[in-house]
Amino acid sequence: MIFKGVRDGKPYADHGLTSRDWAQLPPQQFRLDQLTPITTVLALDKLLSEDSTFYGDLFAHIVRYQGNLYLEDGIHRAVRSALRNRTIIHARLFDLDEHLARTNAESDVEITAPLPPVVTYPRPRVGGAHRID
Repeated sequence: MIFKGVRDGKPYADHGLTSRDWAQLPPQQFRLDQLTPITTVLALDKLLSEDSTFYGDLFAHIVRYQGNLYLEDGIHRAVRSALRNRTIIHARLFDLDEHLARTNAESDVEITAPLPPVVTYPRPRVGGAHRID
């Protein structure tokens, strides 16, 4: 098997990184069998194109979430590497686990009491006379 697994969609919320943010992360080497792509679609024209990264990042994008490595961008580069009998890919890693831990540690908001229950009111009837009891 080329990848650790395959998912259809992200298991994490949008992290909001821009292309410029990704470019600040240094590329590293990752083994393909440790990655889980988040798409089940593979476009043959992109796979066979030599210049598919002409306008994009040269490196794939990986997000670490709950200890797993998710291949967010670069599925075609990863499959191309596998077809060439390579077991690694160069990619940029965003450690969402570390980011969330740091964000939670920096947060000075503490919830000390439970939230009050949600109060619902009956919906008014449309048309006709309303009776007030």
